[in-house]
Formats: sequence, structure tokens, C-alpha cells
Amino acid sequence: MARIMKKITALSRCSFCYREEMLRPYGLRGKDASFLVELCACPGLSQEQLARRVCTNKSNVTRVVAVLEEAGFLTRCCQPEDKRAMMLFPTQKTLDLLPRIREILCSWSDYMTQDLTPQERETLDILLAKMMVRADEWMEER
Repeated sequence: MARIMKKITALSRCSFCYREEMLRPYGLRGKDASFLVELCACPGLSQEQLARRVCTNKSNVTRVVAVLEEAGFLTRCCQPEDKRAMMLFPTQKTLDLLPRIREILCSWSDYMTQDLTPQERETLDILLAKMMVRADEWMEER
């Protein structure tokens, strides 16, 4: 299993480098894409909800959100029922850029799987989904 995790980690790092390079012209960093895609899918998420959805801790979300807000990619507002909790919303700037972000993410996935048969792609997707379920279970226990 250690070899599998080493390969997954290496793929993740390469993916991050690709996103860094491809998103830089838009004023975004590699890690920003997943945050923005999730916010566009579910506007009004709290920072805690966003942390769970992108599998990171709340302090990372706080830092990324501050940078994205400063750059005009999202806005924060207080939740009506809890003034301490912030709801996050994508701005029009993000909504306009979302198709390009998705295109960049898909192009990497297509590049990485271009040598796989359709059946291998489907099997890979199923196996990774099973692994994500386990990872999500571990995260929920925290």
C-alpha cells in the first residue's frame, strides 16, 4: 500500500504544479481551483463546510479565503442565525472564469488518462471513489 500512496502523492503534486502554471494568468494559485469549484457548486457554504468538501483544515480555508476575497473571487457575509459564521459566495469574476477553470481541470485528467482504455478509466474511477469513501470516513471522525 505504501507504493500506491507514494504514487498518488506524486500524481497530486504534479497535478498541483499543472494547476499552478495554468491558473497563474488568471491570478489564481493551484489550490484555489478546488475551493472556487466547490463554492460555485454550493454558494453560501460556511468555511467549515468548505474545509470538509475540499479535504483540508479550517485554518487553510481561512488563509485561502482571505486571499481569494482580496483578489475579488469571493465574498463573505455573516450567517443570519450565527453572526460569527461566515457564508462564502463566488463573485461574478469567478462565475465568468468557472468554465476555464473546469477546462483546465479536465485537460489534466484527460492528459493523465489518455493511455488508459475506457474500461481502465472506469475501473480507476471506481477504485479511487472507494478509497475516497474511506478517507472521508477518517476525516469525519476528526
